[in-house]
Amino acid sequence: MESKITPRLGEILKERQLTQTQLSEMSGVPQGSISRFDKNTRHDDAHLFAISRALGIQIEELFRVETVE
Repeated sequence: MESKITPRLGEILKERQLTQTQLSEMSGVPQGSISRFDKNTRHDDAHLFAISRALGIQIEELFRVETVE
């Protein structure tokens, strides 16, 4: 079995009515990196920690994990 991992930062921002710019200010992560988050397949560890801390969530919550058979 494989796992399909999909970033969901855009969805989280929409739910919380936050802009990428606001998250950038809260986390210290450049807005450009936040803008590309859901499109990237690799993420900077420091950015993951900073974003999850700023949002008050665990890193795992930034992604949707689906089992693919």
